[in-house]
Amino acid sequence: MTLDAKPAAAGPAARAGRPSWLVVADREVRDLWLGGRALILLFAYAVVLSVTTYLTATNEALNFLEQRESVSLTLQVAVAIGVLLTLLAAADAFSGERERGTLESLLLAPVSRRSLALGKGIAALSMWFAAFVISVPYIWYLARGVGVVRTSLLNGLLVGSLLALTMVGLGLLISMFAGSNRVSLSVSVFTLLALFAPTQMPTSAQRGWFGDLLLRADPFTAALRYLGRVIINARTFAQEGHWLIGPAIVAGIALVLAFAVAGRIRLGGRE
Repeated sequence: MTLDAKPAAAGPAARAGRPSWLVVADREVRDLWLGGRALILLFAYAVVLSVTTYLTATNEALNFLEQRESVSLTLQVAVAIGVLLTLLAAADAFSGERERGTLESLLLAPVSRRSLALGKGIAALSMWFAAFVISVPYIWYLARGVGVVRTSLLNGLLVGSLLALTMVGLGLLISMFAGSNRVSLSVSVFTLLALFAPTQMPTSAQRGWFGDLLLRADPFTAALRYLGRVIINARTFAQEGHWLIGPAIVAGIALVLAFAVAGRIRLGGRE
């Protein structure tokens, strides 16, 4: 986003009574989508989902249970990549402006820094909702034969939204302090991989109170386990919703920290 455009846009919006964060969100969404960055990422996202769906749909040897597993796998891939796109957009929020040399005039705009963070966070979150819309026909195609279309879509939207909120908070935090866009993106992806690591833990390591606590505290492990149980094992939200307590808490903490720190954003990336 150009920094000169933001103060100009803020004036008419203020006279019209629009909240400053809404003005920022509108400008950021336009910049993200009309600039073409979002479309390129979503095209790659659609290609990955197409390949995954084709490989699972063309296997005629799958029985009823394995078809549910295919739906669960495709949905988990859709959620995981969708929230990755959200993280990439959020990680570019301030470090990208800093690297392009536009952060100074952005910080001088008549908009609070928390409003800037909120507007940029909303723009990043739009990536997840767009990714979810793209995933709908793929999930419908696979899930219609086993009667879990509604369950898959509703729970996928719920889980993905929780994880996307976490990634928005995390990405904004990293972007505020990173000295360059490369550092911000690298740290963000590394952190995401670290959060995914517990999903690959061997069964023996998951036993005991510590293993159970780790599984529930890690947002990705808990969220993906919840999806697997409600789709493959036909469990309900009432039975398995406790797996989402951890992701909800982590999302809340990430967002609170991001907006608490937003008021202290510095031009150089450090306090």
